[in-house]
This record gives sequence, structure tokens and C-alpha cells, in this order.
Amino acid sequence: MFSTYRQQWFGHIRADILSGLVVGLALIPEAIAFSIIAGVDPKIGLYASFSMAVVIAIVGGRPAMISAATGAMALLMVTLVKEHGLQYLFATTILTGLLQIIAGKIRLANLMRFVSRSVVIGFVNALAILIFMAQLPALYNVSAWVYVFVALGLAIIYLFPYVPKIGKQIPSPLVCIIVITALALLFNVHVPTVGDMGKLPDTLPMFLIPNIPLNLETLQIIFPYAAAMAAVGLLESMMTATIVDDMTHTTSNKHQECMGQGVANIVTGFMGGMAGCAMIGQSMINIKSGGRGRLSTFFAGVFLFILVVFIHDWLKVIPMAALVAVMIMVSISTFEWKSLTQFHKNPSSSNVVMIATVIVVLATHNLALGVITGVLLSSVFLANKLEKQLQCQITDTDEQRIYQIQGQVFFSSAKKFVQLFEYQHSQNRIVIDLEQAHLWDVTSIETLDQVIGKFKRNGMGCEIRGLNAASVQLLQQHATQAQLHLS
Repeated sequence: MFSTYRQQWFGHIRADILSGLVVGLALIPEAIAFSIIAGVDPKIGLYASFSMAVVIAIVGGRPAMISAATGAMALLMVTLVKEHGLQYLFATTILTGLLQIIAGKIRLANLMRFVSRSVVIGFVNALAILIFMAQLPALYNVSAWVYVFVALGLAIIYLFPYVPKIGKQIPSPLVCIIVITALALLFNVHVPTVGDMGKLPDTLPMFLIPNIPLNLETLQIIFPYAAAMAAVGLLESMMTATIVDDMTHTTSNKHQECMGQGVANIVTGFMGGMAGCAMIGQSMINIKSGGRGRLSTFFAGVFLFILVVFIHDWLKVIPMAALVAVMIMVSISTFEWKSLTQFHKNPSSSNVVMIATVIVVLATHNLALGVITGVLLSSVFLANKLEKQLQCQITDTDEQRIYQIQGQVFFSSAKKFVQLFEYQHSQNRIVIDLEQAHLWDVTSIETLDQVIGKFKRNGMGCEIRGLNAASVQLLQQHATQAQLHLS
């Protein structure tokens, strides 16, 4: 255990430090933008991004994943900030963390197994589109130099890795930021910079206890917001962790990540920051830049803190065009292009789930709603598929008719199950063979009773055979007439 943890910290020191530099820079405009969305001072988002990254690096369950202030969380706190103020936001952030720790303890991350691959692809594609769309305002009504710098930045990002000897040693996004900044200063080009995004903090964050009444009324105010933020934060974090797992061909501890997110949000609340969660965009930057260990996440937070508090005068001169180029690269690399090239090969139900997830996310800007929509659609399609697989083979003799049922009997297939039988024919004895079938729920038991009742009203005897142990146990838990006909 200790050796694994040590490897996660010190297994890729040089790559983690360099990738952390890139991510630290990329966090700044996002944190400021999300602070504006939430209606708070930019320092609230910047403090949150610093503390989330540092704490999650220590206690999280997915190395190299970046957590900070996010847009989805910011949207959930707008009304709270507007109606009750910052102190209630800090208290809500702390309560969000407590709920996430509880979720980790009761192992809610196990619910991720219900998220299909189609939902994950839809989530990824929607997020890639949102990341790209978020860069568009920086390209409106600007000088031609901005477009030149963005194009040059993209060229550096994609071509620098092919430079002999050093191309694989230094992350190309970092080279992009350095070169574009140097050119802007050298030629005295006036383009939008990080300093134009908003006022950067010049003081250290301080430990504080939210100044709010500790009573039931306060809990009634903050709990609904905290519950929503805890759910959205965990959902985004689990989805991001799954994607990073796939990209790095490694596994992560989702339950530990849930609790880590909770601890990080509690610390953030006490440091005067807004609630946050995992960020897929910055996580992709980290992975693409070579980050693989906890040190990359930790260093991203520390470097962000040093930049905004101690050397913000240097930070202010970085052209936004350089960061836009990096985020466009993230958008392109995040999008699952195979979902388009293989669209005609995929099952139609998978395509519908993916497209629905994308549409809902783009329409609401709420990743959680998109994922929930995708999961519900996947469930409906699965139920429909199982219903279609329910079949019946009929064998007649002089005295009896045997119905051999194959498939799953549950609430969705119950109506079809009833329709498999003919309730008026010459045989007086009916055998329902369920050896190749399974009864899943109370609805299936009640449906079997209904079938037996119809045969009895027509004067026919009925025998049930081949029922498996789990189905028999379900029958025994409910007093039904089907039990009387078991053979």
C-alpha cells in the first residue's frame, strides 16, 4: 500500500511538475470565469481551485485528476449567493463535503456500473463541445493578432512533440504559453491578457468559520443546495475518473475519490472558497502533458497559488490567445471522434443514448442532467430488449399442452407474458415450463397468478415446473396461488 502511494507521488517527478505548470496556468481563466458565473469575487474561485487541487492530490482516489472550481457547481450556487450571501456559500460548501464523505462511506460510487459506455461517450462529446464554445467569446471583436496567436499556438502544440530530443521532454502546451507570451511582449502587441479577466488576489487565504446562525432554519436553507452540489460534484468526478482510467489504462479507487472530494470541499469552505469537483478539461491537459501521479495535481494547485498571490504581475501579461489555443487542443482531443466514424456500425439504441446525452448537456449546461437522461434511456432500451427476448414454445399432446417459456419476466415484459398463452383450447391440463425463464419482481408473480386464474376460470388444471431457486424464493415471499401449482 505504502509503495503504491509512494509511486503515485514520485514515479513521474519531472513529467508531473511540468504538466502541473501547464494546468496551473489553465486553471486561472476558468476559476475566474466560474466565479463570475456564481456571482462572487474572482478570488473565491481561485482560492477554491488552489485548495481543491492540493487536498485532492493527497486524499483523492484518482492520481493525476484535477479538481477545482467548476461551471456546473457554480450554476447551482447562483441563487444561494444572491439571496443569502457569501457566508452561506461557505457553509454550504462545507456541508457539501460532509455529504460526499457519507456517500463515499456507503459506497455510492458502485452506482457508476449503471452508466453505459454510450452515456460516457455522450458526456465526453458534450463536454468537448462546451469547452470549445467557452473559448468563442475570446475570439469575438478582437484584433487579427489574436487569431494569429491562436493559430501559432495550435501549431506549436501539435508540431513541437516532433522536435528531435526535446519534443517529448517538455509539454507542448507549456511551450505554447511561453512562446506566445514572449512574442506579445517582444512586439508590444496589445491583445487581451489574463489580467483583463478580473482582479487577482494579493493576499493569502485565511481560515474562517462561516458567520451564520447555527439552527434548523439555516440547515433548511443550505441543505437543498448542498445535496444538489454533492450529487453533481460526485457524478462529474466519477465520470472524469472513469475517462482518466481509460486514457491511462489504470484503475482508481472511486470510493476514496468520493471521500477525497468531500475532504477537499470541507477545507475549501473553511478557506473561503466555493465548492468544486473534478475538471475533465484540465485533467485532459494534465494527461496530455504527461502528468500521471499525485504530484502533478499537487503542483498544479501550488503553482496556481504562487502565480496569483506572489507573481501575479507576471501572470497578468499572458495573452488569453495562448490559453485559448490550449483549451481548443483539449476540446479536440477530448471529443470521441470514433463515435462519428463508427456511427453507422453502432446499435441505434446506443446512438440515441449518446445523442440524447449530448443534447441535454448542451441545452442545460448541466452534465448531471445529461448523464441521468442517458442512464434512463439506456434502462428503457435494455428493458425493451429483454422484453423482446421473451419467447414461448408450445408442445401439444392428447391430454395436455406444455408452454416452454424462455427469457426474463419482469414489470416491462409482464403484458407480453400474459399474451403468450391461449386460454381456450381442447386440452384440460396446462403445464407452464419455466426452466429457461426467471421471475424478477412482484409484478412477474402477480402476472403468473393472473395467467393461472384465467386457465382455472376456463376449467383447466395448471402445473408450474422448472422454476429456479431464486424465483421460488420470490414466490414464497408472497402468498400467491402460483405456489399451489408448483411441481
